[in-house]
Amino acid sequence: MRVLAVIPARGGSKRFPRKNVAPFLGRPILAYTVEAARASGCFERVILSTDDQDIAAAGREAGAMIHDRPAELATDTARAADVCAHLLKEEERLGRDFDVVCCLFPTAPLRGAGDIRAVVNLVVPGVHDYAMAVTGFHYPAWQALKPGEDGALHPMFPEIIDKSSQAVGPLYVDNGSTYAVTARVMRRDKTFNGPAIRGHVMPRERSVDIDLPEDLELAEFYAAKTGIAAQDE
Repeated sequence: MRVLAVIPARGGSKRFPRKNVAPFLGRPILAYTVEAARASGCFERVILSTDDQDIAAAGREAGAMIHDRPAELATDTARAADVCAHLLKEEERLGRDFDVVCCLFPTAPLRGAGDIRAVVNLVVPGVHDYAMAVTGFHYPAWQALKPGEDGALHPMFPEIIDKSSQAVGPLYVDNGSTYAVTARVMRRDKTFNGPAIRGHVMPRERSVDIDLPEDLELAEFYAAKTGIAAQDE
């Protein structure tokens, strides 16, 4: 099975400027994802897609191939799935065919090679087309409250809000790190979400997604406590 790894890392983050190359334990944060991808042994090609020269340089130093992302896919509204679909099309135009596309976000430095392998191995083209890394909710998801036009908070799921955790059962959410879909699905639907998604459950301490500076502090805390996941496991 031929698998393509895409690491989307644009330069225009607003909430945490330059987050993709923010220093994490003395190295650019994206380096951990590049090295975990290479150590996983899953991929024919590991390509970092960016519109930024500094990000490209950091990715190249970590061992990634670089794709110059077009401007229309480097906006605030551009989706990572569109970036993956575009890069898959470019690769196919150059005569390189793939069975599976794996999107690895560079802001998940605690995800290890074993996590990547586990997600990729859940995909079986034509049988199981979607897989992702997931984690448990910190709070009961079924008790979510949504602001209404009246200014009050209303249950998002009123039919189950009073149920116990035992009655609801385990619930998971994607942890923003690792997605794998068949190339056929990516060409057709340009999405990581679909029916019968298979999930690799990751613990909270490896599921920190860096969106804000305080997330980086949390990741550093977990790294000090448990260590970086061994990249060659």
